[in-house]
Amino acid sequence: MGLPHHALRTTAVGTVSAALVAGTALGLAPAAQAAPDTAPPTASATDVRFVDIPGDGGTVLKANVFTPKGAQPGTRYPSIVLPTSWAMPQIEYVAQAQKLANSGYVVVSYNSRGFWQSGGEIETAGPEDIADASKVIDWTLANTPADPTKVGMAGVSYGAGISLLAAGHDKRIKAVAAMSGWADLIDSIYSGRTQHVQAAALLGGAGALTGRPSAELQQTLKDFLASNLDKEDEMIAWGAKRSPVTHLDKINANGAAIMLGNAWGDTLFPPNQYAEFYERLTGPKRLEFRPGDHATAEATGLLGLPNDTWTSTQRWFDHHLKGEANGIDKEQPVQLKSRSTGGYEGYPDWKSVGPTRKKIAMAGTTTIRTNVDSGANGGIAILSNALEQFLKIPPTASVPLLPRRYTGVWQSERYASAQRVRGTAKLHTTLTSTEESGTLVAYLYDVGPLGLGKLVSNAPYTFHGKTPGKPFGVDLELFSTAYDVPAGHRLALVVDTVDPLYIEHNPSGAQLTFSSPQADPSYVSVPLREQ
Repeated sequence: MGLPHHALRTTAVGTVSAALVAGTALGLAPAAQAAPDTAPPTASATDVRFVDIPGDGGTVLKANVFTPKGAQPGTRYPSIVLPTSWAMPQIEYVAQAQKLANSGYVVVSYNSRGFWQSGGEIETAGPEDIADASKVIDWTLANTPADPTKVGMAGVSYGAGISLLAAGHDKRIKAVAAMSGWADLIDSIYSGRTQHVQAAALLGGAGALTGRPSAELQQTLKDFLASNLDKEDEMIAWGAKRSPVTHLDKINANGAAIMLGNAWGDTLFPPNQYAEFYERLTGPKRLEFRPGDHATAEATGLLGLPNDTWTSTQRWFDHHLKGEANGIDKEQPVQLKSRSTGGYEGYPDWKSVGPTRKKIAMAGTTTIRTNVDSGANGGIAILSNALEQFLKIPPTASVPLLPRRYTGVWQSERYASAQRVRGTAKLHTTLTSTEESGTLVAYLYDVGPLGLGKLVSNAPYTFHGKTPGKPFGVDLELFSTAYDVPAGHRLALVVDTVDPLYIEHNPSGAQLTFSSPQADPSYVSVPLREQ
């Protein structure tokens, strides 16, 4: 692109290590509460085999096959293919596979190429992985009592992304459940043109520990983490190829029934990109958001424990593969679980989630200095939002004590009644920088009477190639959420320039000035559910 190279700049030496520790614990993370009538499965009701399946180019994929016990010759069953998550072994889905087989499905779970005992290299949901999915379906139809007209795919994280991509390339796939996945890989880890350093380091580190990263993946991660802007176009093209949204027309044309599930605080694949993708799907569809972080909403289900997400997944397949009239198609297709109340809310579509918008004015002119972490930040990948999920302790900051030399703060009035924030808050402002490149991070806080702010949402924004001293407009969407601000509290927008979650691009000594021209006032627009 011809833009200047800026060296990697982070403020906390331990953030990458912390992210890797979080990723190691991911497979054992607790998950959201689930319906009480779901019991752990027993293996006695299914037949289980461990097999080798030839994937694309003959690459061996380690797999396990669960067949309903006592399957009679000539009887055909709906089938579900489960690609494993990033860095997870082939036994990841054993508990859920047994449950599904107990209820009459043939289930084939396979270790994605490049990980553990499967052959090949990690291609990051590239063409080889999509071809692998079709090869596994071929094998399933040839070697099990699977019905060729009733094929489904599902997965968590990496398995979710591969399932969505495969649905655009294989017409045999009739239903998909994509949990904690991505629709737009670039908008996930490079939103606001800002590298999500903990997310990328977690994925890269876990891949190196449990698999064999391809040369292409290694080079892409190297360029990404080194902020090599000369390779930005190449990195974006690499990510676009691996993004279901790029293949949306094919996915819609094939018509698979698609269920998407994610967590509000997913620090790998934030919810915005899933919601936007959902709105553009034209076939049968369902969207579920819950509190938590990456894959924490599904994790107890992987242990065979009651779990809302997996319960919805089986209901989705029961209706769309078995044809059961279980009512899931009659429910509101957008199901949200509030971070504050824990209750579910149903909506006819995503745009109906926050129909009322209230603006917080960003009046006056505020100048902040860069390169210092003010104390306002988004926490640690996986850990912070999981802590909120289970203990109701979100990242916090004392808003009155934030150093105004390094932060801009704009607050609403105290609300006389509770404000139910639902959807995507949007920031609009005019920015002037003393340098051509820079980064800001915006935070929305729920501020109590004593000034303690609980994080509602955040998002980063990076610019390059701007003329120093010349104002320019900034429009930034914060990460979508569902949060209730109590009566007597206020909302505060806080802006600083450093956050351990992100790489920042502020040259030493840079200053950012936020202004609110009369002809183009600055504000943050907050979406609210109707009272």
